[in-house]
Amino acid sequence: MTPFNVSPLSRRQWLRSSGLVAGGALATPRLLPALGAPELAPSVVNGLTTEAGFLAHERDMQLERKAAGPIRLSSNENPYGMAPSAKMAINERWSEHSLYGGASPAALRKVYAAHAGVPEECVLVTAGSGEVLSIVALAYGMHGSEVLTPWPTYEGLPRYAEMMGARVHKVPLDGNYAHDLDAMDRRLVQAIDLVFVCNPNNPTGTLTNATRLRSFVSNASRKSVVLVDEAYHDFVSDPTYTSMIDMVLAGENVIISRTASKIHGLAGLRTGFAIARPDIVARLQGFVTSAPGVFGARGAIASIQDTAYQAMCKQRNAEGRAIMETALKGMGRKMTVSQTNFVFFHAGLPVEKVQTKMLAAGYMIGRAFPPYNDWVRISIGTPDEMRGVVAALPAALSLT
Repeated sequence: MTPFNVSPLSRRQWLRSSGLVAGGALATPRLLPALGAPELAPSVVNGLTTEAGFLAHERDMQLERKAAGPIRLSSNENPYGMAPSAKMAINERWSEHSLYGGASPAALRKVYAAHAGVPEECVLVTAGSGEVLSIVALAYGMHGSEVLTPWPTYEGLPRYAEMMGARVHKVPLDGNYAHDLDAMDRRLVQAIDLVFVCNPNNPTGTLTNATRLRSFVSNASRKSVVLVDEAYHDFVSDPTYTSMIDMVLAGENVIISRTASKIHGLAGLRTGFAIARPDIVARLQGFVTSAPGVFGARGAIASIQDTAYQAMCKQRNAEGRAIMETALKGMGRKMTVSQTNFVFFHAGLPVEKVQTKMLAAGYMIGRAFPPYNDWVRISIGTPDEMRGVVAALPAALSLT
């Protein structure tokens, strides 16, 4: 397809307009090899969360989570919640709660477009990325449509498409618990209206080979619309990984879904994004069923710009995941290679039994994902929480 003309803001132009360039120099936060001791310092400086502020925030969040009851490690939520800078931004715009929409969602669209490196008309802000999946199913997967998806994967789109009367073809994962692109390719020989891929995949946490996936998506987009769910994009550390946003800029039939629910910690404020060609965005707009909230939009604007907070959340997530992976290896448990904020491993007994035992130990973990009914998904909490999890796991995985 012929690429459309784009002229997005340069990164420096956007940073200057958002106040992150001071004195002509880029104010880049220092990434942390390790978090130091707390200091008497502000939590946020020039819109960026400080190390001391993050440590104080981490302590507060751990206390709140513990006081709330069982530690939630079931829904891949950010254990740190929103950034202190996001809370400040919401407080500053508190009066917007009385307005229908207000200026915040429109401002978020502009900021997110610059962040993603696409024109503003390529972005649709939604009430969570779940709405992206639903409206794509409405637009391209209604009665009589043919939908192709790996399985298991995130169920939002295939479940909704089935409810709308589409025929959903579920292709089992390959031996590495990633998308079996050869099998999906073979199914594309027949007519397909919509293809769904999730990379990294949920519930397995795995990446599909970047070169192979790119070839598959490009080929599939010549025959159908392809939705690429990149909800866990911000946690990936594998250097071979690439987003598919460039395919949107090349004019292909590709839609990217992203979310502010994961690394930005705004799951309860329902803020998501679709990135696609302007004509596709215009079509999806007609299927939108609800408006994004003003507080989610304000929090997301601040969080997107708070690269220090994102870096610290990503670092802590990697620490917590390493604690889990080391323990599971020591226990001889088979597990996937996760590039997300959760782990997926073979328990050897029904998930429901592990859930019950872990709940008794104070931890709420993920449900079953058929056909992997004896595999367990556990979201990554704080490093301290994960040390508690690995202490409770041996008893939870015993047959007695």
